[in-house]
Amino acid sequence: MRALLLSGIGVAQEVVDDLDVDLPQEHEVLVRTCACGVCHSDLHFRQGKWTSFPLPLVLGHECAGVVEKVGSQVSYLKPGDHVVGCLTPFCGECEYCLSGRMYICNGGGLNRPEGGKPRLSRRGKPVSQFVNLSGFAEMMLVHERALVKIDPEIPLDVAAVVGCAVTTGVGAVFNTAEVRPGETVAVFGCGGVGLNIIQGAYLAGASRIIAIDRSPAKAQAAQAYGATDVVVSDETVVERVVEMTKGGVDHAFEAVGLTVTAQAAFNVLKPGATATIVGLLPMGDKISVDSTMLTFDRRLRGSSMGSNRFRIDIPRYLKMWQDGRLKISEMITARITLDEVDDAMVALDTGDGITRSVAMF
Repeated sequence: MRALLLSGIGVAQEVVDDLDVDLPQEHEVLVRTCACGVCHSDLHFRQGKWTSFPLPLVLGHECAGVVEKVGSQVSYLKPGDHVVGCLTPFCGECEYCLSGRMYICNGGGLNRPEGGKPRLSRRGKPVSQFVNLSGFAEMMLVHERALVKIDPEIPLDVAAVVGCAVTTGVGAVFNTAEVRPGETVAVFGCGGVGLNIIQGAYLAGASRIIAIDRSPAKAQAAQAYGATDVVVSDETVVERVVEMTKGGVDHAFEAVGLTVTAQAAFNVLKPGATATIVGLLPMGDKISVDSTMLTFDRRLRGSSMGSNRFRIDIPRYLKMWQDGRLKISEMITARITLDEVDDAMVALDTGDGITRSVAMF
């Protein structure tokens, strides 16, 4: 099958046509990939900012498709079902799953045993699978607990974007931070995840939503998703936000994946407020905060994939889109081929694009 292969850090990915995918074992599902969004998290692995998977590797995690085959023990899905993949599969048995925090399950037992036949291979050698998915390939072989069944009437490009950008952004507001009506919000970064944080805050009833981005075009575009104020980021952004809110905001969200914006998110808080880091910061980076800021009950926390319960959340978000309450299709202004994915991924760091590129198969 055709797939986009990453063979080295910082080098262009190569489209190959000889990637082999195995047949599903007991709890596995073979999915024909139909759409896969291009996400900044993929770029972090391409750049080597995160290095938890051996090379060669097939990236891609914001994906949707149609079930082709199922393993002998699969009862939740059948061939022909439309599905969305999620990078936070659940084992159902660990302390995190049993305490309702399945989004930080370590996925124990969901991968094939070390030394066994790999799910993906090329010329007889194993190829690593990215976060249990590897969506930049014509087929995905995944554990059934990494998939959610969806309404077959929903376009699969829209469904794919819900698999990461929407679930991460809206979930950070609803599930992680639990923004309440009337509270004030600042969002650093107006890409795919940031826009979903903004529209999540709007739906939650936030009274003021400040969109912050270094790109004037991206910041201005956030107004269509519910932003009440627009700030073009520079070295004075913290002082400006604190001044315009007369002391700071109730919630700040970081959706860029940079230490400097994470620290800025904390520094725009008023006493008793919370900064939620949603962006994927490079491995090993440290966030430094002024200790006096902590004295007045300011909090800094992370959000893993919108603290999701994806088999509940993803169908709900898709229903909200069907009802006209969530903007999703509006984010997708570039539908590309597999051959164009690497250039689209690199452009995430260099362009002012206010689009979500989705590879269509």
